[in-house]
Amino acid sequence: MEFTGQYLTYDEYKALGGNLDQTPFNLLEFEARKEVDKYTFNRLVNLKTQNQDVKLCVYALISKIKKYNDISYVSSVNTDGYSESYSKPATKEEQKERYCIIETYLINCKLDDRTPYLYRG
Repeated sequence: MEFTGQYLTYDEYKALGGNLDQTPFNLLEFEARKEVDKYTFNRLVNLKTQNQDVKLCVYALISKIKKYNDISYVSSVNTDGYSESYSKPATKEEQKERYCIIETYLINCKLDDRTPYLYRG
């Protein structure tokens, strides 16, 4: 089941060599898309199609997000009955890496009116 508004469909993801099942892909694609939307100020949301740069950007972001989601951090340990709690803190390093991916793929992309995707003005 593909969702409307996806920047990268599951079929496109598989064609690029992706190996996730569809459900985890959909969740990660959503997170990657929201990250792209944040830095493009939602300029891509209403486009009927996405260019190849956006698709490749989302593909790279999915890999990066999955890598960080696979890392578990012990946040507390209780030795009385022995228990461990895990958390996934948002790190500045991860945010910087995500932005670097977005910038690498989208820095030269422009809308039809010549507005750069990453224009902040």
